[in-house]
Amino acid sequence: MEERLQKYMASCGVASRRKCEEIILAGKVKVNGVLVNEVGTKVNPLEDIVEYEGKIISKEENKVYIMLNKPEGYISSVKDEKGRDTILDIVKVKERIYPIGRLDYDSSGLLLLTNDGEIYNKIIHPRVEIVKKYIAVVNGEITDKDIKKFEIGIDIGGYITAPAEVKIISYDKDISTIEIGIHEGKNRQIRKMCGSLNHEVLSLKRISIGGIKLGYLKRGEYRELNKDEINYINSL
Repeated sequence: MEERLQKYMASCGVASRRKCEEIILAGKVKVNGVLVNEVGTKVNPLEDIVEYEGKIISKEENKVYIMLNKPEGYISSVKDEKGRDTILDIVKVKERIYPIGRLDYDSSGLLLLTNDGEIYNKIIHPRVEIVKKYIAVVNGEITDKDIKKFEIGIDIGGYITAPAEVKIISYDKDISTIEIGIHEGKNRQIRKMCGSLNHEVLSLKRISIGGIKLGYLKRGEYRELNKDEINYINSL
């Protein structure tokens, strides 16, 4: 019945397994009243009492899987030390949920949230190269030469990106609208890629994560994932 502490915490909806490891190493967790700071610690959920930030945690009985069309101007985290609005100011559920990955403060579109640590890891794990697609509106004309560079990989400052998929949607009045697909998730990656080619990103919206599509969900709205979407994630 024993399991690693970080896995148990993730199943309780505290955070992703990786984040739980950081929380343990920071000395914020107690097991049976004793401070624990080793990620290899094992616990028995039926016998041991685990505390985080002074509160006893237990496994969430109800697993929640949410799709949000995130507007610009919101932080993709559960809280912000600068006091800015976060996605939890939009998504109101009783369960303790956290985002699967992030979207920049000034980006919009598809963001998934859950209290299921296993589902989180299925999407985030580096071995699962899920293509995420975005609609970017940028300054200037995207040329065939630019597309070749996207497809080969672009230096974004000490890092060469993996090949990206790019399609031109429209070009008008020195503004290009393109669809970009990447499976990486470096900080502000698409903005840096476009910037390296002298195309400033004017707006950026994520429209899909693998087989999960934003569809017609309106900006600022959210819904639960349907059975097919959850089955898709479980199949990864």
